[in-house]
Amino acid sequence: MRCFSRVLISLGLLALAAGSAPAQDRRQNAPGEFDFYVLSLSWSPSFCEAASERGNSGRSQQAQCGGRPFSFVVHGLWPQYERGFPDYCQRPAPRLDRNIMTSMLDLMPAPGLIFNEWDKHGTCSGLSPRVYFETIRKARSAVKIPADFLELSAPKTIAPAEVEDAFIKANPGLSNSAVSVICDKTRLSEVRICMSKDLQFRSCEEIDRRACRRDEVVMPPLRGG
Repeated sequence: MRCFSRVLISLGLLALAAGSAPAQDRRQNAPGEFDFYVLSLSWSPSFCEAASERGNSGRSQQAQCGGRPFSFVVHGLWPQYERGFPDYCQRPAPRLDRNIMTSMLDLMPAPGLIFNEWDKHGTCSGLSPRVYFETIRKARSAVKIPADFLELSAPKTIAPAEVEDAFIKANPGLSNSAVSVICDKTRLSEVRICMSKDLQFRSCEEIDRRACRRDEVVMPPLRGG
């Protein structure tokens, strides 16, 4: 009888644990079923500085960190739910044509990144590879990078709110609730901008809540600066 009671208690605890777990979106990982995009723009000098500190200067970093002085580059265009996000929506992912990859190197200067972004995020868009990367290009062209960041020749210490304000000033229609600055311990890492499926700026509370909480961050200068 005691054993039976213990079994009942164990089952009850399991049910309680299951009930307290956060519910996944009912559309979880269904291609094309999502609410909005996040365009993630990586501050390339921060990425390259961090890679150098880790001693990671292999071929995957050469395109981005070797010669051309990149400022903001595209990290990705990520389908999102209002809460959470899908990823790896097709396994295995449809093969990405190498010609499509090379066509994106001006915006995403790392072949490995492009392949990974297709596998992890592009497969959730419901779009073909060509249309997905065309959409990335359209999303990037819809965002104007503030002039002060295009030719940064010396390290810049700046408040995350100032970075947001600069993007808002440069992009009519963009609001504080639609842009989020991401940082590591000291450096600005990314600016994330929320966009509707038709690539209009839109608010995104969950993305905004993940923003950098530091008073100041450093923007390393462009290579050659």
